[in-house]
Amino acid sequence: MHLSRRDGALDLLKWLALLSMLLDHLRYVGISADWLYVPGRLAFPWFCLAMAANLARSGARKTGWRYPGWLLLFSAVSEIPYRLYIPEPDTLNVMPTLALGLLVARGWQDRAPGSRLLAAVALLLAVLFAERLMFGLFGVLLPLALLLVMGRPWYFSLLPGLVCLAANQWRVLLESAQFGNGVAIFGLGACLVAPGLGMFLLRHARSLSVPPMRRWAYALYPAHFLLLLALRQAIA
Repeated sequence: MHLSRRDGALDLLKWLALLSMLLDHLRYVGISADWLYVPGRLAFPWFCLAMAANLARSGARKTGWRYPGWLLLFSAVSEIPYRLYIPEPDTLNVMPTLALGLLVARGWQDRAPGSRLLAAVALLLAVLFAERLMFGLFGVLLPLALLLVMGRPWYFSLLPGLVCLAANQWRVLLESAQFGNGVAIFGLGACLVAPGLGMFLLRHARSLSVPPMRRWAYALYPAHFLLLLALRQAIA
């Protein structure tokens, strides 16, 4: 989805989220690069923040239903490339989590009965199938948490930071951090500060001229799995 008046900061946030995701998934290409887990923790909260920013700027009704529709479509399109590339995945790809999170955030913002009903259904699905969703129930709640603090002082970003941490297997990270694991320590920090960093960017980089990320960008998600799969086979 794109708006009639481009926001350079918002487009930059999307590109940086895409780059963070690519760095995270390079860990599975066949090289020893566990440290890429840390910048990878920025991708999901920044994609969620981009959705929240679109809702905050335009409202649920103006954004229409194409936005969740595209997410649901590419949820299905991306599942096969995702499973081909990620070894033995125990969750679906990230798109269903984003789609459910968008519906929940829209339902909070839009009081129309249809929006509220879909939000309730999305929340119920998130509760029932939390183990099958990437980032689980807290991942579905993260766009709403970000929407609630949009436009507020920076310290309110600690709330979505905690939600982001809860979505990222915080127990495993905390236990590893207690044993001095540097990746876990910096991973914890990345989860906590990602929403605040994203909001700082949205507030102070609006005048930047960045190539717009339009609907074609949805195809980058399944495409990058196929490209990384080809790279892994080439270097094997």
